[in-house]
Amino acid sequence: MKTRPKVLLVMGSDSDLPVMQEAADVLSRFGIAHEMRISSAHRSPVRTLALASEAAGRGIRIIIAGAGMAAHLAGVVAAKTILPVIGIPMPGGSLNGVDALYSTVQMPAGIPVTTMAIGKAGAKNAGLFAVQILALSDAELAKALTEYRVEMDNEVEQKDRELQKR
Repeated sequence: MKTRPKVLLVMGSDSDLPVMQEAADVLSRFGIAHEMRISSAHRSPVRTLALASEAAGRGIRIIIAGAGMAAHLAGVVAAKTILPVIGIPMPGGSLNGVDALYSTVQMPAGIPVTTMAIGKAGAKNAGLFAVQILALSDAELAKALTEYRVEMDNEVEQKDRELQKR
């Protein structure tokens, strides 16, 4: 039997997939069931609103939304759910993602969206932030997240040892 997804990753376009895959990879690493969907706040608003409003009823606990340029996706999703929404501004366009960053981070009071950095680093952190939220009520997941941090520390030490050998 397939595990019900806990995290919904939604992107405005298939061109966002290489960035959103970073978040999906983090979730997979921690064994968190998730699903990825394409839906645009502007080109498919009815679909987007349905995904957002039906998510909690399907067992989704967190939504990660990535969009570029006007980047209203995370805000539109947040307006239709009380689930935590994590926004990832996509790089590209004439402002290389700065417009998406402003659109995602400048939410009106009452409709919060947690906003990550532009692009792949932001997507990876979105996945990790989702893990942190889920770890609040899952001791095994919290342990795995702590072990991940130790692994990162060990990798830095190893890289420093290699540098010192040069």
